[in-house]
Amino acid sequence: MTGPIPGTARLLPWAGPEGKPCYVLGDGTGHVSRVADDIESVQLGMAAELLHHAADMLDDRPVTVVQLRYVVARMAESLRDVHRIAESRGERLAALSAGTGG
Repeated sequence: MTGPIPGTARLLPWAGPEGKPCYVLGDGTGHVSRVADDIESVQLGMAAELLHHAADMLDDRPVTVVQLRYVVARMAESLRDVHRIAESRGERLAALSAGTGG
């Protein structure tokens, strides 16, 4: 099998009420899965841009404490997003591996 296992749960890249994880069931081809793919792509792109911005800030000596606190807060948000993406993809890889016997 080369695609997702039908009926497996996918951790979505957003949280539900009270910060609880959201999942979708399916084969990965539905509307919600496509929206999740798009959001993951945006989140990963924003993380890359934030890393570049943080590196630029560290090269610039006259950065204020307020600026550093702001960028660290955004980095924490971004790291949370990237961690959720990695967790979701890891779960899907494990399900795929279990479904193929390998």
